[in-house]
Amino acid sequence: MSELQQEWDGEIVRKWLESRFNASRIDQDRADRGGRSCEGDYDKAAAEEWVCRALRTSDATNDRARFADALKGLLDQDDYLRVGVHDERRFEREVRGYLRKLVKMTKTNTGFGNRLHHQ
Repeated sequence: MSELQQEWDGEIVRKWLESRFNASRIDQDRADRGGRSCEGDYDKAAAEEWVCRALRTSDATNDRARFADALKGLLDQDDYLRVGVHDERRFEREVRGYLRKLVKMTKTNTGFGNRLHHQ
């Protein structure tokens, strides 16, 4: 059965979100040690962490339609607040970009099985 034909599996989605959450924390640590030249990398990893933190324990992961609605709800927010980012506009842009990526993944039901650190 191809990945497009697979049924939605909330457990796989939760594991993927947990994996990406952990990877983003590692990426933030690396960027933090990189100094000023890595501030953009830090903000990007912080955005990924913010999204994964907001979704990884949600019951919406059990149902594809509810998960898509949760993503839409997050995309409709005006502000994404997180202490410690270097550039709030860049952080918000990265959050929206990551949410759009998840919307595409949810529509096609692809990519949630990939738990490699670099994607």
